[in-house]
Amino acid sequence: MDCLKEEASMLVLNDFYRLLDLPRDRTIELDLGCGNGRFSEEAAARFPERLFLAADIMMGRMRRCDSRARRGKLNNMIPIRAEARFLTGALLPEASLNRIHILCPDPWPKDRHRHHRLICSEFVGRLYGLLKEDGEFHFSSDDQPYLEIVTRVVDRSGLFRRDDSRLAEIADLQTDFERRWLSKGKTVTHCLWVKQPYQFSGEGH
Repeated sequence: MDCLKEEASMLVLNDFYRLLDLPRDRTIELDLGCGNGRFSEEAAARFPERLFLAADIMMGRMRRCDSRARRGKLNNMIPIRAEARFLTGALLPEASLNRIHILCPDPWPKDRHRHHRLICSEFVGRLYGLLKEDGEFHFSSDDQPYLEIVTRVVDRSGLFRRDDSRLAEIADLQTDFERRWLSKGKTVTHCLWVKQPYQFSGEGH
């Protein structure tokens, strides 16, 4: 399957079981849980030299995302329908991404739903493996308790260094979810972490 088609088209990867063939010589960003694709659309238009993978599991959202890519003639925006853990765990090559965006995900605040949360220690390690050297993890949330949890998990991993200054080039780009929360008077906080060289401690050996 060729990810770099002449015209934007949606990739449906729920039953796809081999690594995607991604170019190594190109800047690639993943918008994981892209919703209707507004953020990816605007980012792809701003940075035509980069490749943007816009992924979500909801087919209705992905159809709208695909329409955005086609309408804007954005050949550098590839809508992908796939579950997040499956996509990151089985389909994306190691060290293939320059930046991963997870923007305004559902915080699943109720105790009985917390197992649905995407960000945990294991998943942070998975993101680390997918990022190239000096790669970036961009996260945002309107939910302060969830933001604090994610910040604590990422910082304690020791795999990333916080550097929000790198968000300057995309600070004005917003998802549909962020626009909705801002219109209701909520605050959406953005964080960015930079991948650090892995250091093996040797503890326990």
